[in-house]
Amino acid sequence: MAKKASSRLEWRINVPDGTSKVLEPESGVVGKIWVGLKGCMGIIVLKVRRVLENAWHIGVADPRKVIHCIKVGLALSIVSLFYYMRPLYDDFGGNAMWAVMTVVVVFEYTVGATFYKCINRVIATFLAGALGVGIHLVAEQSGDQLKPIILGTSVFLFASAATFSRFIPSVKARFDYGAMIFILTFSLVSVSGYRVVELFELAHLRLSTIAIGTSLCILVTMLFCPVWAGCELHHLIHQNMEKLADSLDGCVTEYFKEDGSEKDLNKKMQGYKCVLNSKAAEESMANFARWEPTHGRFNFRHPWKQYLKIGASLRNCAYCIETLNSCISSEIQAPPCLRKHFSSKCMKASSYSINVLKELVITIVKMKKSSNIDVKVAEMNFAVEELVDALKSLPTTHFIATTTGEESTKAKAEGVEGSEHPSPIMKVLPLVKVVSLMVEIATRIGGVVNAVEELARLAEFKAAKDGKPKQNQPTDKLVADH
Repeated sequence: MAKKASSRLEWRINVPDGTSKVLEPESGVVGKIWVGLKGCMGIIVLKVRRVLENAWHIGVADPRKVIHCIKVGLALSIVSLFYYMRPLYDDFGGNAMWAVMTVVVVFEYTVGATFYKCINRVIATFLAGALGVGIHLVAEQSGDQLKPIILGTSVFLFASAATFSRFIPSVKARFDYGAMIFILTFSLVSVSGYRVVELFELAHLRLSTIAIGTSLCILVTMLFCPVWAGCELHHLIHQNMEKLADSLDGCVTEYFKEDGSEKDLNKKMQGYKCVLNSKAAEESMANFARWEPTHGRFNFRHPWKQYLKIGASLRNCAYCIETLNSCISSEIQAPPCLRKHFSSKCMKASSYSINVLKELVITIVKMKKSSNIDVKVAEMNFAVEELVDALKSLPTTHFIATTTGEESTKAKAEGVEGSEHPSPIMKVLPLVKVVSLMVEIATRIGGVVNAVEELARLAEFKAAKDGKPKQNQPTDKLVADH
């Protein structure tokens, strides 16, 4: 009877909607394995779905990446004909694989990067092949006993010298890939020449297949939706300027906003981080841009190095904006009366500084010299002078006395000792720091102006049509009002 009762024993749970459900007893080992497999399959499907979603978002955000993948597939399909077509295979044989390998390793996203690798690979292969064949001939004339010694010594010396050259900054920047290919090719030729009789034919076929692969890469990357490294660098610089201007505007507005304001400027304030993290990308693009032929508005000898100087000047400004951003979240803040006293002056200096940056953006985008950049810089300097004068004429005694009275009253009301509150002078210092940063930012923006003007001179930007500043500019009206 007890067995019968236990077999009919069941557990129920109450659901919030008032109903109840019966808990089924656990299944056996097979059931547990099946449940585990279903769980693993579900996790795998979920991860694959996330990967596909991320790939879709990347392709939608920048369709040029999808086009680049298609171009690589097209180049590999064409070069594979050396294996698929019998007449071509009879001419090149197994050396046709070098053409396929060349396409795989030298085809890059930008035209400049592809040119950089193609030219380095061809020149390094030719030099290493010619040098290897020459040393092989010398070793052949020296007899069988000295031949391996000469070949081994030459590999040691030239490989060591080429490796050391990669530590030289100027060589590493432009010929690092070529030095690596030189070491590889010279070693292969020297080692192969010791056992291969027809060394000249082998070197000729490999050089021919590499030349075919590099030529195909250059044609495909230039003819089908080319991505120019110079254009990418040009866009990156003026986008960084725009982000810097937005960050400055957001930080100053956030610091001097009233307590009742609910405007969220956090996303706008973080643009300076992109400027700080763009150094490696700028240097890489500038290096690749120097290899590109004339395209669009950019000549072959375009001053790409000057873009690096502009980027460095922008990062100098970004460092100050980063410090300004840290003042917003500081534990010790200036009293509201002090911030209100400097709010209009700081906002004015910030507005004029932003106007200068935006004018520089227009100069770079249009590649045309600005007709009113001098006026905007003068307005910025004048606003900074007003800010400094306001700081010098700060009625410190009055504010300290007012703040002291407020703090002592608050301390008595809360029953807290006065020593636990920051001193009045400590509350003035954060605002002095903000004002000093505003002055420093304006000074560093002047450095950006000088770098952009130097770029306009070197790149021969078009002259402005009107040498006089326009009278309907908002900044001119703002100066007139003040």
